[in-house]
Amino acid sequence: MTGRQGVILYGPPAAGKDTVTAALTELRPYYRQFARLKVGTGKSTGYRMGTVEQLRELEAAGDVVYANSRYGNTYVLDRPGLDAAFAAGVPVVHLGQVDGIRALVDGYPADWSVVLLWCPREATAERSAGRGDRDTAARLAAWDATREDLDAHPSAVWNLTVDTTAASPQDAARRIDQLLAQRAGAATA
Repeated sequence: MTGRQGVILYGPPAAGKDTVTAALTELRPYYRQFARLKVGTGKSTGYRMGTVEQLRELEAAGDVVYANSRYGNTYVLDRPGLDAAFAAGVPVVHLGQVDGIRALVDGYPADWSVVLLWCPREATAERSAGRGDRDTAARLAAWDATREDLDAHPSAVWNLTVDTTAASPQDAARRIDQLLAQRAGAATA
């Protein structure tokens, strides 16, 4: 145990990862969304935009903890970015793949609390359309891939599961904050 705490939010598109992270930040300002390195195009908010050359340099240095491709882009969890995130507070990492969770938990030492945020496929469709996504079909395909990922990894362990159609973002944030407080207390006991 390193004494450093981090949060991993796993779930399908539009399950509420951004919204719950915003509620966490409102609850305690030391929670901060980890800005993954994104190599590609499209939405840049919440990402550190990078180049193929930067990705190659990180790979050559052994600093890629996990990378995945989706929506025609590459998303990277990188060691220097994680170091900076921990220096700034408690990082909240958004992931949509169980393999990414395993790579992060095994590849970057910290006390990671893993939270499954879930919503039905219909909720993803409604939320995606409601926020004006132009790629709702791709997000529904990603929802299907997340469901398949869960089914393929029945032994995945969640420290907390939140149905975001039943819990408000503020309630989810309070539950996550309580989880971290309990884990920190158990680590010092």
